[in-house]
Amino acid sequence: MTGPAGGTAVLRADVAVVGGGPAGMEAALWCARAGLAVVVLDEHEDLGGQYFRRRHPAIRAVHGDHRPEGTALAEAVRASGARVLTRHVVWGVDGRALLAHDEEGDRALRVEAGHVVVATGAYERVLPFPGWELPGVVTPGLAMHLATMDRVAVGSRVLLAGSGPFLLPVACALLEVGARVVAVVEAGRPYRPGGPGVRGGVEALRHPARLAELGGYLARLARHRVPVLQDRVVAEAVGGARVARVRTVRTCGGGDREFEVDALAVGYGFRPATELVRLLGARTVVDPRTGDVVIAAGDDGATSVPGLYAVGELAGVAGVHAARLRGRLAAMSITAAAAGETRADGRERERLRRRLRRLVAFASLTGRLYPPPVEMVDTLPDEVHVCRCEAVPAGRVRAIARTGLNDVHAVKGGSRAGMGLCQARECGTALWRLAGASGSTAPLPARMPVRPVPTGVVADMDRSGPADPAGPEQV
Repeated sequence: MTGPAGGTAVLRADVAVVGGGPAGMEAALWCARAGLAVVVLDEHEDLGGQYFRRRHPAIRAVHGDHRPEGTALAEAVRASGARVLTRHVVWGVDGRALLAHDEEGDRALRVEAGHVVVATGAYERVLPFPGWELPGVVTPGLAMHLATMDRVAVGSRVLLAGSGPFLLPVACALLEVGARVVAVVEAGRPYRPGGPGVRGGVEALRHPARLAELGGYLARLARHRVPVLQDRVVAEAVGGARVARVRTVRTCGGGDREFEVDALAVGYGFRPATELVRLLGARTVVDPRTGDVVIAAGDDGATSVPGLYAVGELAGVAGVHAARLRGRLAAMSITAAAAGETRADGRERERLRRRLRRLVAFASLTGRLYPPPVEMVDTLPDEVHVCRCEAVPAGRVRAIARTGLNDVHAVKGGSRAGMGLCQARECGTALWRLAGASGSTAPLPARMPVRPVPTGVVADMDRSGPADPAGPEQV
């Protein structure tokens, strides 16, 4: 796949899958097994995504494979005949074509496919607070990664805070590697008698497997005497070379409680990574409370753009089982369009849809029980940085919004908040809230490049050429 000097290589396939996590691998596997030419593009060194990421060989030799089912799935994808291109960053689009950077070969790549399956996952939602820039303040996802992948605790005395059931397995993983979890601080009250947890508990009984999993985490924390505190958020982190003390308050104000720590893991659920699908023109809606962009897609991931599918957490955060089902259903729709569908295939597709809908129903319940407290951004002190990449304080964003430029696009351009390396992946919720857009339908814009790439790669797109004199390379 060598393009002309200084130009762009072109690759054509029946199906292009962006993202090699659980959903992307399922889609690629079943499309390839049906005889379609499939290419998988993933920015990491190996398939797996965040959930099925593999341990370093040295760690694996001592502690074993973290999730063997993920390793088996990745091996099946490679054996299926799908072309797997890792260390390939998809950074933009040109019409229906995907624009990628081959990091190993340091060259530009244009991928053209009849069907595009996007499985780009989700980001952790973070909300700023005084002290969130201190060393030792991390997201729960990073704490989980260090504990499970590297068998290293992020600290010896760790406070878990934020909202969502994800905090519970993270706390258990930290206990397993020897950390002391001083508390789990939950912004909502899903476990409180008489609260919404009880009302939701009736609905939760319809999902016994998920309920048992949640109960197992809570029981383990109880055995280790880890308090689970509800209706409480982080108000401030204090320290010097590292975070040393965390002050929490009740969500309604007051009730200060402090913890001596050397690490704080705080996060408020997840936001789908929708940028690429939006650039490809799919219809979306905006969550009026958080500003999150939601892709309008069917059970099989089909979007408003023919041939474009959004699968996995991108289509709605619902866990690994739902992600894999979405990838499989997308593949079934693609192969049915290419070769038709038997009656048995139709029955299987309907069975998988019913299972997916049960998982999505549980995810919807979880969303109601663990709402992110985005309103805490409203009282953020002016001097606290909202955007850490560009060092933009909350006061700067508020000042621009007060001029009447309270459209999030204008506030972003006027303040430079959200224009740094992460492209608002971290500050997006807070920026949207501070911009006064909570009553607006305008989301944060999706712009290229959606991932950082060398400027030479972008420049090469103006000098596109075929992979070889005979024409574009086929998978």
